Amino acid sequence: MFKVVSNGINRIDIEFSGKLDSNEMRAALDELISQSKDITNGRMLYRIGDFRFPTPGAIGVELSRFPELLKLIRKFDRAAVLAGQDWVKKVSELEGALIPGFEIKAFGLDEQSEAEEWLNS
Repeated sequence: MFKVVSNGINRIDIEFSGKLDSNEMRAALDELISQSKDITNGRMLYRIGDFRFPTPGAIGVELSRFPELLKLIRKFDRAAVLAGQDWVKKVSELEGALIPGFEIKAFGLDEQSEAEEWLNS
């Protein structure tokens, strides 16, 4: 499952769990791009539930849209990631360190208030 919800003029909330196939990935990316089209200096709250690696087809869809995703990520300044798995939190923060101008901070699933506070600071 991949759900994108607008949460104000410069924020989106994303909820992800399970495993995405190519059709689900295509729909998820379309929704993410659509919901982000008017955002500048954005914030993102990303809740990752039961993470499972996407199918090879889904990864192919994501890679084929890499230029669009680079443009999309430039619309955001920071993202808070809520995750229950430590390795997902570490990978999320590493990803933020690799993208100039984009800060990612990971939190436990039970730390939403702390994540919201950090996003708004």
